Amino acid sequence: MTTMTDSAASTWPPKDTFSIIVLFAALSVVYYVGSKIYDVYFGPLSEFPGPKLSAFSVLPSLSSLFTGDDAVYVPELHAKYGPVVRTSPDHLSFANGAAGFKEIYGFGKKGLYKDPQFYGVPLNKVHSIITADDANHSRQRKILSHAFSDRALKDQEPLLKRWVELMRDKLLESAEAGKPADMLKFYNCTTFDIMGDLTFAESLQMLEGSDYSPWVKVIFAGVKTGTRLRAFKIYSKITNYLVENLLFKSEVVRKKQWEHWNYSKERVDRRLARTPDRPDLWTKILERGSGPDGLSVPEHHSIASLFMIAGTETTATALSGTTYQLLTNPDTLALLQKEIRTAFSSFDDMGLESLAKQKYLMAVLQEGLRMYPPVPSELPRVVPAGGAVICGQWVPGGTKVGVHHLATYRNEELFRKPYEFHPERWLGDPEFKDDKLDAMEAFSVGPRNCLGKNLAWHEMRLLMATVVLHFDMKLCEESKGWNDQKVFTLWEKKPLMATLTPAKA
Repeated sequence: MTTMTDSAASTWPPKDTFSIIVLFAALSVVYYVGSKIYDVYFGPLSEFPGPKLSAFSVLPSLSSLFTGDDAVYVPELHAKYGPVVRTSPDHLSFANGAAGFKEIYGFGKKGLYKDPQFYGVPLNKVHSIITADDANHSRQRKILSHAFSDRALKDQEPLLKRWVELMRDKLLESAEAGKPADMLKFYNCTTFDIMGDLTFAESLQMLEGSDYSPWVKVIFAGVKTGTRLRAFKIYSKITNYLVENLLFKSEVVRKKQWEHWNYSKERVDRRLARTPDRPDLWTKILERGSGPDGLSVPEHHSIASLFMIAGTETTATALSGTTYQLLTNPDTLALLQKEIRTAFSSFDDMGLESLAKQKYLMAVLQEGLRMYPPVPSELPRVVPAGGAVICGQWVPGGTKVGVHHLATYRNEELFRKPYEFHPERWLGDPEFKDDKLDAMEAFSVGPRNCLGKNLAWHEMRLLMATVVLHFDMKLCEESKGWNDQKVFTLWEKKPLMATLTPAKA
């Protein structure tokens, strides 16, 4: 008589291929689920708070990235779980202010390096200052820093004022015609034309036509598409392969990529082949960048392409966000108008140095950056092999970390009334005496902070003061709630419509 034990033994190990496949599949599932459960509850990141589902799977984080809900999702996590949150199995988000900025991005940053999944290599495969390793970054930054020094930028004051004056004239045309003005578009057209002139010594002619050039439209559309593709790539090795080797290498996509790339490349080549009748950024760069340690021609191409994105859209974003806050806080706008119209009787009176001394203007812009940071999410870094201690806690190697700007600036432990616009917090108002003002670092910190910080401040002060000096503004009904926006790496902005009335002398 055959027993059940004898029967089971006779079928082990399974002899047919299908049974073996099913067995290994089942074991794989058990191992995967078991390892995930261990990682969630007992792994090296298990001590960090956060949703258990996010610790188990990358899907919640990628969903917020793909749908553009990052500006809501991550701040809500920090509000619930605290200043350091595990947002995915291998990712920690920080919203603890100055300490996080210093230890993740600052000098002596413990070997943390930029996340290669976030920072794409330029199309020509030659690294610019934003993606170069530490040695090449140091070399490039040493050359470029002279062009962005405060002294060099003051030499560019006539160029900056010429473009800002043209923007004022175009706004005046709209005002006199009784047409609402899209302030976002005017800020973008101005900052792109300024950077085109500074970089290529030629205009993009956007202000003249009061509209975006086809090239700039492609840039804006590409940011959203690129963010969603990054979410798809991160999901798995298979999806990463599909994007990198099928989509990006297809003939149609490659053609579009090179058309976009050649737009700035050809302008750089023209600039390098001649000496303009006035100095520009490249004048200083070429002075310092000659010889064996200078920039190669492909590096010039990569850096110029970077300038035309990093030095334009972000400044226009800050200005549009600040303008919206002024339009929805008329008392604050009135105080700014009083300061600017008292200090300057005409546009000709304005200078870069005198504008830097206007305290309320600076406070308004700083509060604008806090409320509506141009890069609202994080700039991710990766912990090196061997791990590192960050803000007093050990973090294992391979973990992605970053300070989430918007979550930090919405942290009630750092800023009183964080969802309200109060420039007075930057001027020593007693109501905000406990604010941690050093928690706001819109330009980042450390050796890789924003190279164009000085230029951005000069442009923001000059553009904002010009608008406030010459026009009374009122928000159009259609732009109420303008700041309710999705985030795809950058804000997905809508037209910011305002009616302008020439200010009375």
